[in-house]
Amino acid sequence: MVVAYLLLAVAIVSEVIGTISLKMSDGFTKLVPTIFVIVGYLGAFTALGLGLSKGLSMGVAYGIWAGCGTALVAIMGIFLFKETINVWGFIGLALIIVGVVMLEMGSSHS
Repeated sequence: MVVAYLLLAVAIVSEVIGTISLKMSDGFTKLVPTIFVIVGYLGAFTALGLGLSKGLSMGVAYGIWAGCGTALVAIMGIFLFKETINVWGFIGLALIIVGVVMLEMGSSHS
């Protein structure tokens, strides 16, 4: 099961790289970020699929992948792109993180 969670972590990091690169690609007009978009998403879906084949529950894996990816992309947007976030945004990020933790705590592992 450790391998499955490592693959899930790779999927999350790859998805975050792909999404950040999507912003940097400027509508796919910049070659290098566009390549990172393709490689990032390909890596994300590959690692997620392999994690699912190693025993991760689909609902839990997708919830963790989407939740962590969303939270990390929002945080990276603040630091890399000087995007602003208000109190409600921070509360929303906290709720995403709490939701992911609760989803994991409520899952049953084989």
